[in-house]
Amino acid sequence: MQVLVTGGAGYIGSHTVVELINAGHQVIIVDDLSNAKASVIARIEEITGVRPLFYQLNCCSSKLIDVFKKHSIDAVIHFAGFKAVGESVHKPLQYYRNNIDSTLMLLEAMEAGNCQNLVFSSSATVYGPNNPYPYKEDMPAIQSSSPYGWTKVMIERILTDYVTAHPDFCAVLLRYFNPIGAHDSGLLGDDPNGIPNNLMPYIGRVAAGKLERLTIFGGDYETPDGTCLRDYIHVVDLAIGHVKALEYAQRNNGVEAINLGAGVGISVLDLVKTFERANNITLPYVIGPRRSGDLPAFWADAEKAKKLLNWQAVHTLDDMCISSWKYAQNESNY
Repeated sequence: MQVLVTGGAGYIGSHTVVELINAGHQVIIVDDLSNAKASVIARIEEITGVRPLFYQLNCCSSKLIDVFKKHSIDAVIHFAGFKAVGESVHKPLQYYRNNIDSTLMLLEAMEAGNCQNLVFSSSATVYGPNNPYPYKEDMPAIQSSSPYGWTKVMIERILTDYVTAHPDFCAVLLRYFNPIGAHDSGLLGDDPNGIPNNLMPYIGRVAAGKLERLTIFGGDYETPDGTCLRDYIHVVDLAIGHVKALEYAQRNNGVEAINLGAGVGISVLDLVKTFERANNITLPYVIGPRRSGDLPAFWADAEKAKKLLNWQAVHTLDDMCISSWKYAQNESNY
């Protein structure tokens, strides 16, 4: 298949491109590099031996339609979008404008190119603050605790309505949890521009001496050690899940929401301690105030992914921490 990957130079996108190429697919990347680096394209080639086609383009632009007119695209994996929960609380208009507009333009471009298979990068944030954990796909996904999460809720609604109007279309909504880790080569990892908003790249930069210390947001939650519980999943497991979802979309139509998670809640403090132990390193950290938009705890019920996609997470937390540190030690990444 010829697969277009929006946000394909980003953290999850680049790992997914590698797995798509390994599975024999031809890949076209569309990314505006607002939170990624052009050097990622060469690193994908170094890992796979194949250089994907690359268009530096914002998905909100109508020029996206030209990409579909130029190439016979069979399917799309849609990652492009702003993704930081805390930042979205302070910059809601930017999140609504970018994430929703880019999806609407993508659907118009897919329609122009007669492309009817889409895998959407949704999020566990759609389950909101009131559903009990573990989160299951049949729970109400009509709430959120942050503007970022609300963009995912709204896009899921848009895709559901679009499929109602286009019954031959297939949209797989992958609700995933907390991806961390890096490619075993050390060439790909979570390397955002500026100060990281996500935990693991921040840990990596603190461990590498690039940042002074880590701040853990909140130590007074009603959890075993007072810090938030999250379902951490290795980014390579997540990438393989996207390839499986793409195969599912090729065989089916309609809308299907599927969790991708390890199914285990691990505290932020446990993650920090595992990183220290697995890599024989000490991390300076402090416990700070809670961060707006964060929930105390959540993790996935991942049984549906096993049933429909024949997928489950296989990497351990140690694997995630070791690969993250390997990537962080590569000075060329910073």
